Amino acid sequence: MERNNRKNKLSQNKRKNARVININQFKKKNETKSTGTISKRLRTTLIGFFFILFLLILRLGWLQIVKGASLKESMYDQLTTSRVISPKRGTIYDSTGKALARSAQVDTVSINPTKIVVKNSDEEVAKIKTKALKEKVAKALSDIFELDYDEILTKVSSESKVAQTIAKKQEKNKIDELKAWMKENNVYSGINIDEDTKRYYPYNNLASNLIGFCGTDNQGLEGLEAKWDSVLTGTPGKIVSSQDAVQDLIPDENQTYIAAQNGNDITLTIDANIQGIAEKYLKQACEENKCEDGGNVIIMNPTTGDVLAMATYPDYNLNTPFTPTNISTKEWNKLSSSEQSNQLQTIWNNRAITSTYEPGSVFKIVTAAAGLEENVVTTDKAGTFDCIGYQKVADAKIYCADKSGHGKQSLRDALKNSCNPAFMQLGKKLGATTLYKYYNAFGFFGTTNFASIGERSGYFWDLKNVGEVELATMSFGQRFRITPLQMITAVASVANDGVLMQPRIVKSITNTDTGAVATVEPTKVRQVVSKETSEKMISMLESVVEDGTGKYAQVKGYSIAGKTGTSEIDTTKNKNYVASFAAIAPTESPEVVVLVTLYKPRGTNRSGSRVAAPVVAQILKEVLPYLEIPSDVTDDGSKSETFELPNVVNKTVAEAKKQLEKAGFTCKVSGNSDEIVTEQMPRAGTALLSKSTVLLYTEGKDTRVSQTVPNLKGMTKTEAQSALKKKNLNIKINGSGYVTSQEIAAGTSVEEGTVISVTFQKKIAE
Repeated sequence: MERNNRKNKLSQNKRKNARVININQFKKKNETKSTGTISKRLRTTLIGFFFILFLLILRLGWLQIVKGASLKESMYDQLTTSRVISPKRGTIYDSTGKALARSAQVDTVSINPTKIVVKNSDEEVAKIKTKALKEKVAKALSDIFELDYDEILTKVSSESKVAQTIAKKQEKNKIDELKAWMKENNVYSGINIDEDTKRYYPYNNLASNLIGFCGTDNQGLEGLEAKWDSVLTGTPGKIVSSQDAVQDLIPDENQTYIAAQNGNDITLTIDANIQGIAEKYLKQACEENKCEDGGNVIIMNPTTGDVLAMATYPDYNLNTPFTPTNISTKEWNKLSSSEQSNQLQTIWNNRAITSTYEPGSVFKIVTAAAGLEENVVTTDKAGTFDCIGYQKVADAKIYCADKSGHGKQSLRDALKNSCNPAFMQLGKKLGATTLYKYYNAFGFFGTTNFASIGERSGYFWDLKNVGEVELATMSFGQRFRITPLQMITAVASVANDGVLMQPRIVKSITNTDTGAVATVEPTKVRQVVSKETSEKMISMLESVVEDGTGKYAQVKGYSIAGKTGTSEIDTTKNKNYVASFAAIAPTESPEVVVLVTLYKPRGTNRSGSRVAAPVVAQILKEVLPYLEIPSDVTDDGSKSETFELPNVVNKTVAEAKKQLEKAGFTCKVSGNSDEIVTEQMPRAGTALLSKSTVLLYTEGKDTRVSQTVPNLKGMTKTEAQSALKKKNLNIKINGSGYVTSQEIAAGTSVEEGTVISVTFQKKIAE
């Protein structure tokens, strides 16, 4: 038993030792395992740390390199505040240098509400005094600028740190009043007076529908102001002020002034004097003829396409564009806001380019030119057309203005009589396809590329839809629509040897910083008809004015070509018309084209002949002398044409006199009718104007007379001719305008009949 006990004890000791060993082994094993885990975790932590550090470095680099500029800008914005300085808008000049639209220096008043404070150690006292000060400032601002006190007080009492605009574009007298009040009351902080500009129109209504106007922000809203806004508008400047972290302004000495860059000037082809003439007679015509929808006048130089005047009636005052001049205040206030808006849009509308109309018989110029160019008609062939008072087309009768008919006519006669049946017959000869070819060439299917907003193109039937009736009516200018500018541009091409010019309104652009001038050159579009056709057309249109429907457009001393137009615009009631007249002057060398268009005249007469033609005469009577265009028609109505003097030596006085007078010359004879001419003065072959004086001498009586050459400088053509004719001296004309020099000096003694060569220029030489 003892043995067994020892054995059991030994066994227990072995097991205990075994456990000890196992525990130690376990400890060693776990110690090894723990050490490895800690090392791994450390590595992971370190890697994570360095990765985060790497990301932070990358972020920092990205912020500094990539976003640095924007962050700096953002920080700068947080530490600064700025007020805009408006640039001075470019001036619009007429062709003579008159300012039609200009910007003047004014000021804009704003406040920083949080800077209008009274500081005091007692917060309650400071609060009360600040409130009183704000009320005082609000009262002063509202009184000076005539503004609502409550609205101003709300702005002054605001907690906003952003500047609040009080009064824009104020004149010097108001600003001086404010400055005086600020000085008197020792109030400077929080009230800002900043440079600004204001648009002025010195001539008020002149060319209003053409020029247009600007909004309060100096942005062009209508007309040329809108079209050329990017050229006229400059770059704004600003005043930058520093502020602290809580956005309180730092004193003014920390301000930065960045000057505004002014806009460019533009010079128009418009002449303010010619524009004024056009507007004067347009208004007069519209009032006298009770034109329900007003009217237009366009004056153009055909060789350059320069628009010398573009008038619309009714017009408006550019300085007060939102106050209509054609309606009483009482009637205006009765209109709804939408009705007022529509009314204003109508008044602002430049109908010369934005509205279309049926041109009527003025358009016969186009049909006639196409007929001549296509050789389907000649100018003076008798019996080319037959008018019985109407033309039967399809199942309809389309009547002539003279329902009794004109009988057999040439093309010249048809134009003089403005005969609708004749032009329906010509249109049929040409056909719709050919007519449309010329309509396109004359520019009716697109715009003229006039440099203003809102220009429209013409409206015509689709060619495939042109039937007999459509062909007939469009041949004499009805049942389609074009703009007045399209019409006068086409007429100008006929006056310009058949060359179509793009209408030009802007002549040049001037950089106000550098003074550099960029000229907008005249633009030739295309040759529409030949020079020969052009000359034939002018000759026939001159007949229209001489003894046709255009006789009321005659101007003493000048040759005028033109065409009347009277179109029906109400086919049901047959009461509404458009009366128009297109004129070319002078005919020998056209320098001016005029189109007068009157809408819905309600007077006794409504035709273009009786309503529009006299307006053209009134305009040309003033414009031609103003442009220093010499007269080309003598007092008896004959044209001043140049002829070669025939040789009448060795003929009897009677024979010589008969031949010379038939050629258009005036004779002064020394001798009897049966005596032989031994000498003539000037000599045979000399080029002389019609009505020049020729001296005839005979063997029996050769009495020479000397005359003293007068001083002709500064005279017009008519005046120079008259001065020389009184002394039986003749003139050779070089140029046009006023006399700048003469070949034989004033005071020189010369024989009667001597030809004095005289040079004319548009401006008198100094």
